[in-house]
Amino acid sequence: MSNDNQNILGIYSYFDLFINSIKELRKKGFENIRAFSPFPNHEIENVLDTGREPSKIKYFTLFGAILGALVGASFTVLTSIDWPIVTSAKPIVSIPPYMIIIFECTVLIGGLSTFLGLIINSRLRKNVPPELYDERFSNDKFGILVNCPSSDIEQVENILKNYGSEEIKIDGASVIAEELVEPKEEKLDEGSTEEETTPDQEEKNED
Repeated sequence: MSNDNQNILGIYSYFDLFINSIKELRKKGFENIRAFSPFPNHEIENVLDTGREPSKIKYFTLFGAILGALVGASFTVLTSIDWPIVTSAKPIVSIPPYMIIIFECTVLIGGLSTFLGLIINSRLRKNVPPELYDERFSNDKFGILVNCPSSDIEQVENILKNYGSEEIKIDGASVIAEELVEPKEEKLDEGSTEEETTPDQEEKNED
């Protein structure tokens, strides 16, 4: 994280506005975006991953499977060579019976490698500073945290405002905090009436 970068946080009450904001930010080329939601939703993952390279977890799985197959083959072959058991005219090293152990090692190490890749790529240890998190994200609010250069702060702020952010914080300091207010109808006070004047009444008044 560059020292010239700033963090801007937008808080939302409505899921559709929250999703549309992320789409617009991704469209404008902002990469370092974190989303907060009180519940899991696959649509959030889809919009965050738009335009990004595919997950690298598959390479962990492939490497682990190859390593597992080599470990299984080495284990069985070297064991047979060190402790040879001669049975009739059968070969000491026989691959077909070893395929079960090779398969099991492939699945075992491949699965563990996949789990390791998931932990590394999920960045589970990437904690958010307390001032950049709002407890309402665990209740009924949605949040978008964008880390960007200081020169782009105004652009990000405008995007968040235009897409319905109720509150914006820059590096933990609140910028706007507007509540949605329903329009109220003007009511006349009790006892007050409006008198309508007709053309005839206006002529009488002039006389």
